[in-house]
Amino acid sequence: MRYYIADCHFFHESLNYQMDCRGFANAEEMNNYMIEQWNKKVRWNDEVVILGDFSLGRAEETNHVLEQLNGFLYLIEGNHDPFGRRKEYNAARFKWIRPYAELNDNHRKVVLCHYPILCYNGQYLRGSSGAPKTYMLYGHVHNTWDEELIDQARALASRQVRRRRDGVEYNLPCQMINCFCMYSDYTPLTLDEWIEVDKRKRDR
Repeated sequence: MRYYIADCHFFHESLNYQMDCRGFANAEEMNNYMIEQWNKKVRWNDEVVILGDFSLGRAEETNHVLEQLNGFLYLIEGNHDPFGRRKEYNAARFKWIRPYAELNDNHRKVVLCHYPILCYNGQYLRGSSGAPKTYMLYGHVHNTWDEELIDQARALASRQVRRRRDGVEYNLPCQMINCFCMYSDYTPLTLDEWIEVDKRKRDR
C-alpha cells in the first residue's frame, strides 16, 4: 500500500500556537501523537511518500523519529528538509529523495511536488468514464490563505468550458490535492483516501 502526507514539521514547537495552531502542549507531545497516528496506519512493508517539510529537529532528534516510523519512506524535498545537504541527517532511511516526481498509483498518474503546481503534466487526461487520470499532490501552504487562493483558482478552472475537436464540451480539470497532515489527523493516506478528504473539504 502507498500513502502520502505533507508538512509534518516534527519538532516545530511554534506551530502549536502560530500559523497551524495545532494545540499540543509542546513539541514532544505533538511528535508522539504523529508517530502514533503514522504507525497505526502504516505497516512495515507499506510505502509512504512525504511531500516535504518532515522535521525541523536537529539531526540526532530527526534520525530517532525516522527510526520509529513504519514503512519504506520516500521524500519530496521541501524548503525545510536538510536531507542530502547535511550528512549528519540519515538520508539512507529514504528509498529516494527528489524535488519532484511522477509515479503510477493504481493506473493513475500522481504528480508530486512540495509546492503546488496549477498547470501540471497530464492535467487534461481522463479515462473512458471521464474520471481524472492525473492528480497533483502537494504541501507547503498548510491551511493558510495561500491554500484559499489555490481553492479559488481550482474553482475558477472548473467553471471554464472547453470544446474538443469532435465538438464535445468539457470543464477544465484541476485535480490538485493538499496532503497537509492536519487534514488527515496526522495520518498518511492513500490516494483514494486523499481524494475523499479533498472532496469533503470542498463540499463544506
